[in-house]
Formats: sequence, C-alpha cells, structure tokens
Amino acid sequence: MSDLPPPASPLFLREPEVRRGIELLYFGYSDLVGEADSLLVDTVFGRAHHRALYFIAQRPGLSVGDLLRLLRITKQSLSRVLKDLQREGLLEITPGMHDRRQRLLTLTDAGLRFEHELFERLRQRMAAAYAAAGQEAVSGFWTVLASLLPADRRRDAIPGKPAA
Repeated sequence: MSDLPPPASPLFLREPEVRRGIELLYFGYSDLVGEADSLLVDTVFGRAHHRALYFIAQRPGLSVGDLLRLLRITKQSLSRVLKDLQREGLLEITPGMHDRRQRLLTLTDAGLRFEHELFERLRQRMAAAYAAAGQEAVSGFWTVLASLLPADRRRDAIPGKPAA
C-alpha cells in the first residue's frame, strides 16, 4: 500500500480537500527545510540567512532593496542577516555603479560553496519527490504554488519572468 495521499476528489474545492492540501504544504515545507536546518544548527545562521543566501546566489549583484522586497522582512532583520553573512566571509557588499548609495550583494566563493551545500540538501529531497510524482504532476504543483502568489509576486518566483 502506498504512503502517498489518494488522488484528489472530483470535489477538490471542498473544505476537506483544501485542508488536506494546506496540511501537506505545512508538513512538506517543514520537512524540506529541515534538511538544510541540519547544516545550520552548528552555525550562527538560521532560516533567514538561508533564504538570503539562496536569493543572492540566484541573483548576483542583487540590491539590498530588492532583497527586502523578495524576502518581505524588516530592514532591521535583513541588516542583522547581512552583517552576519559579511562577518563570516560569505557576502560582499559593494556600492552601485550608477548610484553609490545603492548596496549590491554578491556571495564570496565561501558563500557560494555554503549556499550550494544547503541547496544540495533541498535538491535531493525535491528531485526524489519530483521523480515520484512525474512531470505532469510537477507542472501542476508549480501551477498551484504560483497561483497562491499575488500576480506581482509571480514575476519574482517564476523562472524566465522579469522581476518587477
């Protein structure tokens, strides 16, 4: 007998089915990021650092303002995260070329290695889940997740779409 959930009911918009999806999303996210948390436990870093590392790795030269918009955290929280990453030699902050007040973020080689190590933990779990579900289900999953986002946030989350 499979330990995967049964297929969605044709009445998939009813409360029990919606609750099932929410619950699976909670558990799935918690267990997925738990893989990366196991690397963070013996460091000064937490999940906010991990998210910052991820987005800076994906968008080298990202401005502090753009990272604030992506993460939706306070300036004070982000300032602490960036100071920690910079102090540990994982992050470089440089002034903008055209606007010297702008602060641009790039990971150091050590930062890239650490981010890759964290990503690899997530990649293994996601790849196994994708393989179990199949291409059509993965596309459906992406559609569901993207549909949870307001339209202005989708541009940030969907590869190939320009950021706002």
